Amino acid sequence: MKILKFGGTSVGSVASIKALLDIVAQACKNDEKPIVVLSAMSGVTNLLTAMAEKAALGQAYDEELKAIEQRHFESVRALLPAAAQNPVLTKLKICFNELEELLQAIYNLQELSLQAKDLVLSYGERCSTLMVSHMAKQKFPEAFFVDASQLIKTDSNFGQARVNNRLTDFLVKDFYERHQDKLLFVTGFIASNEAGRVTTLGRGGSDYTAAILGAALDAEEIQIWTDVNGMMTADPRMVKKAFSLSELSYIEAMELSYFGAKVIYPPTMTPAFLKKIPIVIRNTFEPGFAGTYIRHGAKPSALPIKGISSIDEISIINLAGSGMVGKAGFSGRLFSLLSREQINVVLITQSSSEHSITFAVKPADAVKAIQLISKEFDLELQAKKLDAPEVENGLAVLAIVGENMKRTPGISGKLFHALGRNGVNVHAIAQGSSEYNISVIIAKADLSKAVNAVHDAFYTSLNKTLHIFCLGTGNIGKTLFKQLQVQMPFLAENNDLQVKVMGISNTRKMLLSSQGIALENWEQSLNEQGEQANLEDFVAQMKAMNLPNCVFVDNTASPLPVPYYQGIFESSISVVTCNKIGNSSSFAQYQSFKNTARKYGVDFYYETNVGAGLPIIRTLKDLMTSGDKVARIEAILSGTISYIFNHFKGDVAFHEVVKEAQEKGYTEPDPRDDLNGRDFMRKMLILARDAGYAFEEQDVKIENMLPEACLQAPTVADFYAQLEANAAYFEQLKEDAEQQRKVLRYIGKLENGKAEITLQMVDENHPFFMLSGSDNIISFTTDRYQERPLVVKGPGAGAEVTAAGVFADIINVGTN
Repeated sequence: MKILKFGGTSVGSVASIKALLDIVAQACKNDEKPIVVLSAMSGVTNLLTAMAEKAALGQAYDEELKAIEQRHFESVRALLPAAAQNPVLTKLKICFNELEELLQAIYNLQELSLQAKDLVLSYGERCSTLMVSHMAKQKFPEAFFVDASQLIKTDSNFGQARVNNRLTDFLVKDFYERHQDKLLFVTGFIASNEAGRVTTLGRGGSDYTAAILGAALDAEEIQIWTDVNGMMTADPRMVKKAFSLSELSYIEAMELSYFGAKVIYPPTMTPAFLKKIPIVIRNTFEPGFAGTYIRHGAKPSALPIKGISSIDEISIINLAGSGMVGKAGFSGRLFSLLSREQINVVLITQSSSEHSITFAVKPADAVKAIQLISKEFDLELQAKKLDAPEVENGLAVLAIVGENMKRTPGISGKLFHALGRNGVNVHAIAQGSSEYNISVIIAKADLSKAVNAVHDAFYTSLNKTLHIFCLGTGNIGKTLFKQLQVQMPFLAENNDLQVKVMGISNTRKMLLSSQGIALENWEQSLNEQGEQANLEDFVAQMKAMNLPNCVFVDNTASPLPVPYYQGIFESSISVVTCNKIGNSSSFAQYQSFKNTARKYGVDFYYETNVGAGLPIIRTLKDLMTSGDKVARIEAILSGTISYIFNHFKGDVAFHEVVKEAQEKGYTEPDPRDDLNGRDFMRKMLILARDAGYAFEEQDVKIENMLPEACLQAPTVADFYAQLEANAAYFEQLKEDAEQQRKVLRYIGKLENGKAEITLQMVDENHPFFMLSGSDNIISFTTDRYQERPLVVKGPGAGAEVTAAGVFADIINVGTN
């Protein structure tokens, strides 16, 4: 025999009641007769509570009463033939009349006792079960309505009554033996005391009713039918990647339930646990799904943890003082006091010095707890042996749970790394000696981010998600989006990584979306749905979204985003940028960015500041991190200048090569912005700083390759005229090089604490001799690479390679 319990959503609509009856019909095959336990229709218990509280305040409650009545009547009319409706409607009307009289009495007295409230709430289950049992009679004539208050006996602790197990077991067995030929539909949640007064079983009471009946009758299994596919690794409303767990032990399920998993409640499992009866969590709306089995002797799992649960509203109370140190019985006195006043303590942690105790309670109990403590420990407070108790509100609990935790080293390290990297501050920590769970108290505002970050950290078989916010939609930005779109399937399959674009902005429009922006039509979405661009608002909204694994991507060459980097790091958000301005301004700013990123545990990647997509910055970092000593760095880091000197040969004039480079898009609109060497200087400055030198801009010496008249020309046309006028100067340079079988190269060098950029002639023995096209090249001479320097060579400009470098930086976020 099985117990089938259906929650509020399963009886909440005409469609769900139909699904419920189909499930019962399936369970009745082979002449089996399960016991069906029902909750109130979804939302009805809340409405009953609101009506009772309004009545006690002398306020009108008629609208709520009418709404509840209407919902039940509409369901009856939809699911019963006309001839069968009147008897049911009459019985329901009698119930609602009784409820109205009860509410009127509360209204007249303007007093709501717990006993009266229990009686009001009982009508939710009574009405739903009465209604569904009559609907079931259309398929099962033996369907029989049972008021559980006649079977389940409790004490008089109204609101959360304790069950008299011995008497209840006797009454349940006796009733079942006399009605074995019936299909029993039993009210959940409600019971009665010895005087026959209605009591309730507290939060999750209908589940508890099912477990009580199952234990009393030694049921084969207890099925809890709800609106989700079993117990999941996390709350699916919070974590989109949460997945169902096929099996849990009783202890794992209890731990998850205790810390907020709302699918099932801790007291439910106690009777089943004692009798070793399996509990199955099933989905009424997807009955073919196997659900989650909670059973004795659950099979070992390969998962390091089984799940993450949370309580989204909690307060902590801190008690500290010298009077606690070595004081035997202090904790007992404190927690006995709270227990007597029915204040539930969710979590406790105490310093090893015994100087302080921190414990968590529901926010509604916090003020009362402070008052009780102040009164109980008045003498200690007056004698200054105890500090005044402090309360912290706006907090939440996150707990990781699993039997494997005690056999897996590094669990707590992984938890706190995930929280720390995402800027989640931990207010308190608790871990039981059984090591089945680790609980942390954090700010409520950080809960969603924290749960997602921890879920990504522990379930590595799932794709880790990076949330990126992109500034700039020019050639690099557009190309990056194309590359991301094409590469997404590969990242998911081979790197277990998903990159979601959450925000895009240019100088005109900005768009942010909590669901992510589809890259197939991002430009159309930005133009049609975007609001007027405002960099300050864009950054503020990014921070307010408070997402885990968040990355700010600066694909501009503008100075405007740079002042925001510091605050972005301080919000535990990584920065990826191809914008050189931040790193090539003052050394103090460069150092501040690096130190802040390190302090907040995030990444600052800027590979494309030097050499576009070439691995130059990372190579230098790896050399230094591994203990190598850099003696000399030589580089050609201007694709424009590289192209010009690689093509300045034969009969072609210098000004003709420059013009050709401009026509091919290799130069800025004014070629002097490239040929003056300032962009090259910024790259050398960044390299020098990454090599450990506290250089400022003036520390990089630049040899001018152009005659002064060319630099001072008022217009671009005048510049070309001066280039042509000085053709003999450039021809002489070329002839001198050719006579010596050398080539002209504009080379940056860092050696002996000095940095310079000079026009040089190099022969075939030099690694830069064979450079071609617009390639960049860099040579590292180190202790390990003395005889033959380490050379990195390739395209140093262009949207494709620069975007690829930004892409590589993005997917490396969080890997080190």
